[in-house]
Amino acid sequence: MTPTAAVAPAAPIDRHALVTRHNVSLTAIDRHAPIMLGNGDLGFTADITGLQTFPEQYSELAPLLTMAQWAWHSFPNPNGYTEQDGLIDVPVPGRGEQPYAWMKSWAVAETQPAYTWLRANPHRFSLSRIGLTFADGKPLDFAKVADTRQTLDLWSGALTSRFTYDGQPVEVVTRVHPTLDMVMVEIASPLVAANGLGVQVRYPGVNPAINPDPTTFEASDAQSLSIVASDTGDVHIRRTLDDTTYYSSITASGKIEQSGADTFRVVSSGRDRLTVMVRFDQQAQAPATPAYSAGVQATTAHWNGFWTQGGAVDFTGSTDPRAAELERRVVLSQYLSAVNGAGELPPQEEGLFSNSWYGKFHLEMHPWHAGWQAMWGHPDMLERSLPWYVGNLDNARAEAARHHVKGAWWPKMVGPEGRNSPSLVSPFIMWQQPHPILLAELVWRAEKDPAVLDRYGELVEATADLLASWPIEHEGRLNLGTPMIPAQENYDPLTTVNPTFEVEYFRWALETAQAWRERKGQARRADWDQALARIAPPPMKDGLYLPIENLPDFWETAMSDACRKHAAAAQCKNRDHPSFLMAYGFIPGARIDPAAMRRTFEAVEQTWDVRQTWGWDFPMMAMTAARIGEPEKAVNWLFADLKNNQWGVTGMTPRVHLDEHADELVPVSAGAGGVEMAVNPDGPGYRRAAETYFPSNGSLLMAVGLMAAGWDGSSGHAPGFPKNGWTVRVEGLTPAP
Repeated sequence: MTPTAAVAPAAPIDRHALVTRHNVSLTAIDRHAPIMLGNGDLGFTADITGLQTFPEQYSELAPLLTMAQWAWHSFPNPNGYTEQDGLIDVPVPGRGEQPYAWMKSWAVAETQPAYTWLRANPHRFSLSRIGLTFADGKPLDFAKVADTRQTLDLWSGALTSRFTYDGQPVEVVTRVHPTLDMVMVEIASPLVAANGLGVQVRYPGVNPAINPDPTTFEASDAQSLSIVASDTGDVHIRRTLDDTTYYSSITASGKIEQSGADTFRVVSSGRDRLTVMVRFDQQAQAPATPAYSAGVQATTAHWNGFWTQGGAVDFTGSTDPRAAELERRVVLSQYLSAVNGAGELPPQEEGLFSNSWYGKFHLEMHPWHAGWQAMWGHPDMLERSLPWYVGNLDNARAEAARHHVKGAWWPKMVGPEGRNSPSLVSPFIMWQQPHPILLAELVWRAEKDPAVLDRYGELVEATADLLASWPIEHEGRLNLGTPMIPAQENYDPLTTVNPTFEVEYFRWALETAQAWRERKGQARRADWDQALARIAPPPMKDGLYLPIENLPDFWETAMSDACRKHAAAAQCKNRDHPSFLMAYGFIPGARIDPAAMRRTFEAVEQTWDVRQTWGWDFPMMAMTAARIGEPEKAVNWLFADLKNNQWGVTGMTPRVHLDEHADELVPVSAGAGGVEMAVNPDGPGYRRAAETYFPSNGSLLMAVGLMAAGWDGSSGHAPGFPKNGWTVRVEGLTPAP
């Protein structure tokens, strides 16, 4: 079916006004939300001074880091653990026993340390900490910082931080170069010349804890630093951490001196202004660093282009009081995704902000991070990470062969090397398997260029082979599972079969792969058509879709008094992600009855334990609500007032877990005076696990894109928004499938 084109506005959207009215401004430290700068491959987290001067003022979940997509480290492996040491045989009906990276409990790691090593390595680490200092090495005293005013200009990518220090004015402007992994700093203050106010660059080691802060400055024989080359205003450094080596250059308008084993200090040569550029690279012979002014121009041009060349949605003129806030979330989510979710690897859930799961990325989250980019006119951003799949096809084929099926098997929790990580859950998650087809299809829809079919044709073919061959023959049909855990992760992998979303997603992706063959003038694959005809139907009982086929009494239990009151957690499965709704929202499930999905949606609203929904659940539900013709509910779910849907000043959402042992007060710092306590920001009974969760941002953009630009078969302008109270202007968006 031909996609429905978005209705063009009568006059172009004023992109500059749309973006800059949502510039981030702070007048005091928000200890949960340092501001991020970056280019997709390098992320820099800045405190209220614009640098990383006062990390102790921030939540322990908000470390001030400088992280790159390419910066990975492994601790020594004296026991020679290999992937084989993390595998155990699991029974697969009809196929015997097969190896999975399964930990039956966390206690297993205590007796089998291979699991711990394989989970923790490789991991992301921080390249540097860049902060203000004085020429004599004396650190700044936070008590002397006053009159703080900080603004992130989204249009130019510049962070301007103004404050007084001991009564003297200071201005710091910070940028990250768009194509080089380089932090650019400009300081203007009488203190620069008079008191030697300058920049300190420290190169950390790797903290064995890794999560959320991989930084340590404790000395270690495993790390070394040496100056490779030095000239006036320029120093080139080699940094080694165990078997990891990277390079860094410091280029400045002042004097650069080494002030410690892992530290350099940069001070002015008698002027009130100092510029410093700190660059990171994997190559010993890095190209020459550009002039500071050229870097400023490149950064400004990059962000101007980002905001003017992609899609835009403007809610000006809306009377719904939530419109301005939704617009703010949309603009800031675009920025944060460009910084954290548009690099050479699929993003990790906390991007380049901090580490979770050792900094590894979860492939089932890739569309929630980055699928919006193709829909919003930035397919080039999405295509920066798709080559990772192409480059790992051999690994994925080997994994499929190990399970005696065809094609390419994509892991869940993984590092750049493509190896699955041992886990209680990860090895049995399968909803990431169709993702390469979805992502390639979104790029195709945005570009309609035959070259896209050539770039990703092999990837689509290999992925479809897995989708057609992995389902298991049973009584004349093909079942998904066992073993399997659906996107709603609270089911036993050894008994779960035929989750509603997954059976439809496998079919949708297989049909899309056939369409790719037809676009290239090739015949449909007969084996794929056979699988399409025989994949088990989405399970249903009493007119409601079931999460999984083997739990036919799901809704009866969910509607019981005990489950409504959260009194029988073991029996109540109406929690976690209501992912079965994705079968008619995230994708347009061909076998889904819209009326039955509407009834199922209403049952979720009435019975679901929403206390532990995650950040992508709300936009996911909005997509389903839009497709079933409930635009008011779509907007309402975008604004659900729940713990994991709280949007901070920088556009980040926290990740909060239920924890019955969490108190009203939580520790915030430990010093000479003892442990300082503060009010738990999430209230008693909840524990904050992370200060940011970027699938919230990407899924919001995917949902708003569908609601504003429509989807195949939709009609009318902005069909996912209510007609009353909303004025929706749309430019440059591609409708959803």
